[in-house]
Amino acid sequence: MKDRMSKAGNRGSVWRRWEPHIHTPGTVLEDRYPKDNAWELYLDALEAASPPIRAIGVTDYCITRSYERMREEKAKGRLKECEVLFPNVELRLKIGTVKGNFVNIHLLVSPEDAKHVEELNRFLGRLSFSAFGDEFTCTPSDLARLGRRVGGEGLDEEAALKQGVLQFKVSLDNLVDTFRSIEWAQENIVIAVAGTADGSSGVRDAADATVRQEIDKASHAVFASSLKQRDYWLGHGVASVAELQERYG
Repeated sequence: MKDRMSKAGNRGSVWRRWEPHIHTPGTVLEDRYPKDNAWELYLDALEAASPPIRAIGVTDYCITRSYERMREEKAKGRLKECEVLFPNVELRLKIGTVKGNFVNIHLLVSPEDAKHVEELNRFLGRLSFSAFGDEFTCTPSDLARLGRRVGGEGLDEEAALKQGVLQFKVSLDNLVDTFRSIEWAQENIVIAVAGTADGSSGVRDAADATVRQEIDKASHAVFASSLKQRDYWLGHGVASVAELQERYG
């Protein structure tokens, strides 16, 4: 062990390429992949990436289907250069943005627990959306049920699922309370918020300042490419590290 650590230490910093937010063919919304041979072309493109992608956050809205398919492909021998696959479940909060959308939030899940898919789906099943005098949970069957309440009983399963995902929005309180009530979630889920106009940055009105702060307090990470945002969260901007800790905990 010491020899390995010594050799690694002599190399200095090693940078690995991570892609924590990648959708796959068959993603519930915005599936713009080719209809023919989509998965083969998709996997070929990932495997040809340079530098190689060492970690992939397989992203889908509300469900784990895409992640489970990627695990199957890796088990068959694909994505040999990728050392870590993990689920990234994308949700929308019941909080609007200045662009008329809803705040995007992500659940980044550790794959270390052999039962992480089962546990993640148990967590998702505790999230709910109320409509039509009923309550719908964040599970494929309930999402499809919600979709049919909106689009009619004639919708097939995939169309109903898509319509349900479009409608489903979780309250911040429901998300935070569920996270705090499940020990597994606290140990295995990182909550990340989009730092763009579709995330907490889109909540700009002065009257919503407290709402934006509560979203950021509930999050462990921010997806953003802005240097200004990076500097802010590192305490190099208008607020010091101590001020950020006091404000967000």
